[in-house]
Amino acid sequence: MTDDPTDQVADATPEARKSARPDPLLLLALSAAAGVLGALLSGGVGGPLGVLCLAPLAIALVMGKDRLTAAGALLSIAAAAVAALGQLLGVSLQPPSPPVAMALGLLGMAVIVMTLGSGLLLSRRRRREVEDRQDSEAQRLTGLLSGQPHLLVALYPHGKVRALYGRAPEGIDTDALVQLGLPALAAQREPVAAALKTAATEGRAEVAFAPLTAQDRWVSVSFRRAEDDMILALVRDATTDHAREAALEQAKTDAETLASGKSRFLANMSHELRTPLNAIMGFSDIMRQRLFGPMPDKYGEYSGLVHEAGSHLLDLINDVLDMSKIEADRFELSREPFDAREAVSAALRLMRLQADGAGVQLRGMLPTQPLEIDADRRALKQIVLNLVSNALKFTPKGGAITVTAHGFEGFFERVVADTGVGIGAEDLERLGRPYEQAGDSDRRALGTGLGLSLVRSFAELHGGEMGIESTLGQGTTVTIRLPVLLPPAAPAEPAGDNVVAFNPVR
Repeated sequence: MTDDPTDQVADATPEARKSARPDPLLLLALSAAAGVLGALLSGGVGGPLGVLCLAPLAIALVMGKDRLTAAGALLSIAAAAVAALGQLLGVSLQPPSPPVAMALGLLGMAVIVMTLGSGLLLSRRRRREVEDRQDSEAQRLTGLLSGQPHLLVALYPHGKVRALYGRAPEGIDTDALVQLGLPALAAQREPVAAALKTAATEGRAEVAFAPLTAQDRWVSVSFRRAEDDMILALVRDATTDHAREAALEQAKTDAETLASGKSRFLANMSHELRTPLNAIMGFSDIMRQRLFGPMPDKYGEYSGLVHEAGSHLLDLINDVLDMSKIEADRFELSREPFDAREAVSAALRLMRLQADGAGVQLRGMLPTQPLEIDADRRALKQIVLNLVSNALKFTPKGGAITVTAHGFEGFFERVVADTGVGIGAEDLERLGRPYEQAGDSDRRALGTGLGLSLVRSFAELHGGEMGIESTLGQGTTVTIRLPVLLPPAAPAEPAGDNVVAFNPVR
């Protein structure tokens, strides 16, 4: 079975079809050779067929390419020169008789004229095809623009409409738009006119307005400068979007109001929540210490558990209340000058018993010279308590927690480092936000997730910052840096001998 050549041509790629076309330069060279041959056969360049030397130029003109036109002119000159040289060398034949010469001359002229005429017809046909194709493409694009769901308007920079396509949103009359311009259709025309002017000068602008004839609707317009004397405006119905944005804004306001109300409620309930709890702890402590006489051992054990549970609950309530005050912008620092070592030492003494019970070594590294700072004493103490308490949750028995404090260049820096289990990268990104916790479920049950968030908030209230570095299996280091250090009253001792290990009093 043989292949059909027609099918082979139809299936050829554009590159293959292009390679199958004759080379234009080869065609010009062949026509130049034919012109030389015709001239030599008819008596030379001045013979009746010498006019065929102009064939390369005529063919190049038909092709309509400047590069080929130059090549055709050169080949025509070369053909005439070769024919003249052949005539001088006696290579050409004798000129034919006058009747034959006249007939051949007319034939040569007819070939040249027919070549130029066919070229003119072909060029006109090609131009008409290009124009038809452009008209068809323009009609297709116009149809697409007219069928799109929004209104596309071409404007002059002063606002007069040049053309419009698509569907106008409700409240926009296209006839009035063409006659009066876009700003005249807005209930407040000044913003629309200003946006149009901005688009003319800066290239783009956005504006939204209520139509004059339908002020319960909402229309948005995007202006883009396409040319120096043309601006494109995309006009679309934004009523749904505007209503959705208004609903979202209202929902945001309601949520913020609700959260603020909750925070204010918790902050105002400080006395009501703490007073009965303090009574429970006080009475259970009296019973635990048997101040009014002996009592069965079982009751003494239960009173100790009540006191321990009350202490834990009081810590949780204090954290929640402090965070609520901070969120409600009602927490006020009580700043005063004091020695930071005293507050750190007091916090370490409070945590010593808990650390010993957990089998964790608690160490303090404090300078020998006073660290005078201007800060909230209770907040500073709470920072140390929260950080050490948090470190104890993640440090197994036999581990160590080191608390370091020092000052430099107006900053007071406190570092709490432990040798615990560390914190994963995914948990590290969340820590410091309210109610976020790390670790397994057993460790998360030990608190509310407010410890580190309170530390961060206290640091930020002092104008400082908190940083956390941790590696799984290698421990965690939390650094608090506060710009609260006061200048020393006397020159400090040389660095290097001013840091000693501090062991809190048991």
